[in-house]
Amino acid sequence: MAKKQITKEQIVQAATALVAERGMEFFNARNVAERCGCSTQPIYLCFDNMRQLEERVAEQMQACYDKYIAEEIASGKYPEYKASGMGYIRFAKEQPNFFKYLFMRDRSEETDDAQAYQFKREAKRVQNYGFDENAALRMHTHMWVYVHGIAAMYATGYLNWAWNDVSELLTEEFFALKDKLFGGNDDSGNKSKQ
Repeated sequence: MAKKQITKEQIVQAATALVAERGMEFFNARNVAERCGCSTQPIYLCFDNMRQLEERVAEQMQACYDKYIAEEIASGKYPEYKASGMGYIRFAKEQPNFFKYLFMRDRSEETDDAQAYQFKREAKRVQNYGFDENAALRMHTHMWVYVHGIAAMYATGYLNWAWNDVSELLTEEFFALKDKLFGGNDDSGNKSKQ
């Protein structure tokens, strides 16, 4: 009887599903092999080590996150900047184990150009409200701390607010910060609704 061949992609998908359901603390060769219905041998034939597999799983998690942001923006329910915040929170709520890995792990030893790029991309969206680059970075820094706090509480099961309440809170925080930091007016006099 021929042995079932396990492909590299099947291993990545199984490992990603394992992390989605159980969290990164269950990510090891034995658990991934069990999920694939095989021994650990195919894993080590396809990957040099578990770190290499983790990198592929991390790519899958990042792609999932990017899809949440794109879908929220494409829905047209909110202005683009607010949509990215709502997508971030929805990702934390619906994919808490991915969120914890991407945004709640110790990264002090990492140099992550992708994270820096994402931060600047979001700050650029704030410029649509008439802020210059420095003001937009400052505004986004404050908003990201606020949005991340709500997202972290969802990811850890600390809260489960009504979605409309979350939307209202983000709008209120945006305009309260705008008023506090910039006197309610940015340099262009833009009074766009968030």
